[in-house]
Formats: sequence, C-alpha cells, structure tokens
Amino acid sequence: MKIALLSRNKNLYSTRRLVEAAENRGHRIQVIDVLRCYMNIASHKPTIHYRGEELSDFDAVIPRIGASVTYYGTSVLRQFEMGGVYPLNESVAITRSRDKLRSLQLLSRKGIGMPVTGFANKPDDIKDLIKMVGGAPLVIKLLQGTQGIGVVLAETQKAAESVIEGFMGVGADILVQEYIKEAGGADIRCFVIGGKVVASMKRQAQPGEFRSNLHRGGSASLIRITPEERSTAVRAAKIMGLNVAGVDLLRSNHGPVVMEVNSSPGLQGIEEATGKDVAGAIIAFIESNRKLGRTATKGKG
Repeated sequence: MKIALLSRNKNLYSTRRLVEAAENRGHRIQVIDVLRCYMNIASHKPTIHYRGEELSDFDAVIPRIGASVTYYGTSVLRQFEMGGVYPLNESVAITRSRDKLRSLQLLSRKGIGMPVTGFANKPDDIKDLIKMVGGAPLVIKLLQGTQGIGVVLAETQKAAESVIEGFMGVGADILVQEYIKEAGGADIRCFVIGGKVVASMKRQAQPGEFRSNLHRGGSASLIRITPEERSTAVRAAKIMGLNVAGVDLLRSNHGPVVMEVNSSPGLQGIEEATGKDVAGAIIAFIESNRKLGRTATKGKG
C-alpha cells in the first residue's frame, strides 16, 4: 500500500512509530504537513497539492491532526476521502469528537456514563449551574482546551463562582463537571482499534495535582480493565464513528464514566506502559479494512 500520514512533525514519537510499522510491513508511507497542502475543490476531479506537486495514488490516509488545526486538517482529509482514499478515521468523526459539547451530548443520548455536566453562557446562571452539577468541588473546562490546559478544579463555592465568572468575562465557552473524588487523580486510557480495546493504561496525577495527563507530569502504568470498562470504551468510540480512538475513563462509585474520546491518541505512553505494538496494530487494521471500503460515518454529517 501507499499511505499518507498527515502529521505536522515527522519527529514526533507517534509519527515515527507509524512510519516504522508501515515500512516493516512492506508499505510505502509519506509524512505530509497538512498545513502545507492546498486543494482544488471546484473541479470534477478533486486534487490535493503539496510542495508544488499533486498528491496521488494513495491507498489510505492516517490523520494525525492537532486540535489547533482541526478545521483545515479535516478539510484536507475530506479531500482525500472525495478522491476515494481510505481514511483511518473519517473527517466527520474527527470533527464530531473534537467538539467537546457535541461529543458529550452524543454519548449521553446513547446512555454512556459520564460525570454530571453543565454548560451555560450568562453569568446570572452561575449559582444554579453549580447546584445542578452537585456543588463544589467541581471541575471547570475550556471547550477548546487540550492536554489538561484550561482545566481547573474549584474546591469551594466561592472559588467556582470566581473561576466561572472569569472565563465568561473573556467570552470563553466552558463546561462545568462533577468532580469524581473517588478516582484519586487517576484515569484509564483505553486504546480502541476496530471495535476492540487493544491496550489500556492507568494514568496517575502527580501529588497535589488532579490532572493525570502525561504532558502534565502524570505517570503511566499497565492496568487490567473490567468487562464494563472495555464495553464502555468500545461503545464510546463507535458512537463517535472512530476506528481508532483513545477513550479516557474514570472509575466512579456508579461505574466507569467517560471523560473524553480522543481521535488522535498518542502512542508513546500506551506502548511504553503496555509493551504492545500499537502502531503495528493500526497498520494491520488498515490492511484488513482498506479493500473492503469500510467506513463508520459514510453519508453522515
């Protein structure tokens, strides 16, 4: 196969591992900076150009699109799809998962467990908003935040009111969520490929920190997940329409709750914690599904 890998940095661990896995399995793979692509969209034959040349004859495309370039990145991916190239994750599924509010609404509609979550726009809604999610302590999140940035734990009513007022004062869109104290600053990342959890790890926050993101100094370790956690992760990825996803769960007193479904999950933490060849499993999935033209969200907006 000839594979396009959409990544802005060829030196990133995840990018290098996918290139290595593809080449080890006898495929040709080209790393493409998605922001350097430009497209002809008003023609009977949609084309993509990159560094002065037309990109053609690709069998599959692996999108590793950063949150900050979601709009343009998914537009380029959509152009590949229009040309008949098999996408590991489709553009509509990535867009859906990147919209935190929309993704949580979709998960809720399908009965997936989540922390009690509120969303509001006007400052005079604050007291009732806090009451609605069970009061302090609570977690306040910027809708556009990634890797733990823009996530605040407010431990008192006054602190919660002040933080929410501050975010609203600068016109930021926020979610207010129940704080799952019993999770103890830990979450579970389930790596889903093709409807199966192929690897899972526990991420533990540093002492005094409640965010378990590895980018924020959290540690990763191997964990055995329960059948309910496995089922929840698989269902969450399917609802988003993602063939490959990192599903983040918390262990609460009322069962597993989903925090986020990530459409471009990193490989370093999960491979180092589990010792599994997750990159190889991704390439194997493409090998098995490309010719069948299997897509999860075809025809959906």
